[in-house]
Amino acid sequence: MIKKTPNPVDKHVGSRVRMRRVLIGMSQEKLGEALGITFQQIQKYEKGTNRIGASRMQQIATVMGVPVSYFFEDAPGALGEGQPGFGEAPSSDYVVDFLTTTEGLQLNKAFVRIADPKVRRKIVDLVSALAEPAA
Repeated sequence: MIKKTPNPVDKHVGSRVRMRRVLIGMSQEKLGEALGITFQQIQKYEKGTNRIGASRMQQIATVMGVPVSYFFEDAPGALGEGQPGFGEAPSSDYVVDFLTTTEGLQLNKAFVRIADPKVRRKIVDLVSALAEPAA
């Protein structure tokens, strides 16, 4: 039997659900309770294994305090992706993967609390310098 792979858009939407859930500090169990479903169903949504229907997507957006469009930002096949005249390349999954790690979340939360833009710029410069391979 051939194993069915998730649709790239379903995976993207699921990863955005996970990213938002982690950013607001909500567990899969709490999200499931708010939606009246099990945390296992939330896991399937987040992996893209199960598609999220329109009414459920609206519920998730309401619970998480974002518009439905949030979950589709930078989705594969979105208008403008790979088309001439659009300067920005589509973001990669590594951003979502990073933001859903403990370190990524801690770094992001601490970074946004830094009020001085010059200090933030210096931190970006420092991290960039540290990330460059040694010559």
